[in-house]
Amino acid sequence: MTAFHTIIEPFRIHSVEPIRMTTREERIAALEAAGFNLFRLKSEDVAIDLLTDSGTGAMSRDQWAGIQRGDESYAGSPSWYRFEAAVKHLFPFKHVIPTHQGRAAERILFSQLGGEGKTVPNNTHFDTTRANVEFTGARAIDLVIAEGQDPTSEHPFKGNMDLGALELVLSTEHVPVVFMTVTNNAGGGQPVSLENLRGVRALCDRFGVPLFLDACRFAENAYFIKHREPGQSERTITDIVREMASYADGMTMSAKKDPMANIGGWLALNDDRLAERCKTMLILTGGFTTYGGLAGRDLEAIAQGLEEVVQEEYLRYRICSTAYLGDALADVGVPIVRPIGGHAVFLDARQLLPHIDPLEYPGQALAVALYREGGIRSCEIGTIMFGRRPDGTEVPAAMDLVRLAIPRRTYTQSQLDYVVEVVGHVAEHADELRGYAITQEPPQLRHFTATFAEL
Repeated sequence: MTAFHTIIEPFRIHSVEPIRMTTREERIAALEAAGFNLFRLKSEDVAIDLLTDSGTGAMSRDQWAGIQRGDESYAGSPSWYRFEAAVKHLFPFKHVIPTHQGRAAERILFSQLGGEGKTVPNNTHFDTTRANVEFTGARAIDLVIAEGQDPTSEHPFKGNMDLGALELVLSTEHVPVVFMTVTNNAGGGQPVSLENLRGVRALCDRFGVPLFLDACRFAENAYFIKHREPGQSERTITDIVREMASYADGMTMSAKKDPMANIGGWLALNDDRLAERCKTMLILTGGFTTYGGLAGRDLEAIAQGLEEVVQEEYLRYRICSTAYLGDALADVGVPIVRPIGGHAVFLDARQLLPHIDPLEYPGQALAVALYREGGIRSCEIGTIMFGRRPDGTEVPAAMDLVRLAIPRRTYTQSQLDYVVEVVGHVAEHADELRGYAITQEPPQLRHFTATFAEL
């Protein structure tokens, strides 16, 4: 069969949702009402919503059919057993603890493993992971390789852990658990190699410390392994995922990402005693152990999504459509994080806006401008999200990025072309943008609810 170059969507569209088109004046008013925080906008005022890929994708025909099949029994629902089997098919851990989303799994786990005087290393903690570690009094530290903090580096696995730095931490600090985020969201959606996972596993074995995965984008990470890591090209995605899991003692998961569900997650692990403590916390705070705060229909949707996400035709379309957006932006001169990740394109706001100091939030300035000019909602991944230390002091983050997170199976090529046009227009007028000051902020996770004023 002839091989063609055009990557088509491996699905047909059966249902559509109207988009309300706003004027620039309406968007300016919406920004002012929201305190210039894009999280506070009404979604009906957004044309293209790239704030997050979490729970915002389009579910498939078979996922919606699963919702109709959902059994809402409080305990022992058949939907629970289908969910558990689907998880263990890819991640063969002994205990699977359902939760309403990934941060609930983090909260349960760190309530048992965290605490004063402890240090939790990660390649790069994302926002809720860091907050849940620090809420217990523990210290969250990032040990990604140097290339992972260089937006221009073409290293194929910029999510890798710095093994030398990890060894030093393990030998000098009280470490209850080591985490690896796959793919590394805060670092530009960059993957982690099997070779690096093996190295981290060896160090954890040497120091007697468990290794957990924050595995929200496990399938995208496996796809990058298949296509970038020597010796992996003939393997199936499922086989690579199982090997990734084999190096870990457990995992946290937001099923709103790669499993393509609107809600849900889980904590999975092998340690019997730790699992019993975590199950007790689940019952206290989330629900019984066979539903964990989820409806049976949600469990069905997740189980079906886990089957669909490891299909290589889907992943090829997913990765290529993200690369299409990133390459098009680079072609019009917009600085982005290279190589392009799986779930998002990350704009380098610090490079695009060198006249705005990092403590005046160039990422926020760029994100606000994208919405004001074209109705595109994105997310600052930089000094607002990561610049405040637990003691309240503020320092520039390693990078100031704007994430264009692409919901799964949601937007068409013409809509991505529109994004390129809007971002290119904003970039042409970059020297006109000004920084922002925070006018109100909560003590934790400030990026969700803080308000801003333009300087």
